[in-house]
Amino acid sequence: MTENEIEFCKRLARGIAAQFGPHCEVAIHDLESRDPEHSIVVIENGDVSGRSVGDGPSHIVLEAMREDPHCLEDKLAYLTRTSNGKILRSSTIYIRNAAGKITGIFSINYDITLLISLQQDINRITQTDPGTEEPEPITRNVSDLLEDLIQQSIRLVGKPAALMTKDDKLRAVRFLNDSGALLITKSGTRICEVFDFSKYTLYNYLEEIKKQEEAEEKSEG
Repeated sequence: MTENEIEFCKRLARGIAAQFGPHCEVAIHDLESRDPEHSIVVIENGDVSGRSVGDGPSHIVLEAMREDPHCLEDKLAYLTRTSNGKILRSSTIYIRNAAGKITGIFSINYDITLLISLQQDINRITQTDPGTEEPEPITRNVSDLLEDLIQQSIRLVGKPAALMTKDDKLRAVRFLNDSGALLITKSGTRICEVFDFSKYTLYNYLEEIKKQEEAEEKSEG
């Protein structure tokens, strides 16, 4: 992002935060930064998620870094969860340059924890179903993000890493590769540690996954 773009986003973030109050966090991620692991360049009301300028990317940021930008669409009014249990109503807006490349992310996170609690009280009184939508996690740094993605891969397989077969581990690694976890520095070391295999095995798994994806593309074609 250019300095002018960042300055405009800073003013816009300040205005939105002032309009909606202290429960509304606005964060700007610069995806053209020399240090993508510290992508937040602007944040208002950062105490909502516990983040500050210089903190790292979220799942959405990794997705934007890895996926074809032409396939990504703004994601509005979805749920996220902070590490201390707050539930946020979030929107992610991609900032693009003239060529369509995603250069930044404008993120709005509104803390609705108290509202949900009140809603649940009302639902209990009126005997209605409060719903069970599962919020997506929101992490403070890349280490937390990597650990969360690893835990998601384990839940996907449905058994502890120690009991996984080769096919189970392949499935977990494919999820981690697809989610962008391997873009995180030193992620390979942590993944090998959790699933108890060597980096050589990890590279072999990635080659197998690549072949599987190529075969799937051919069959679909």
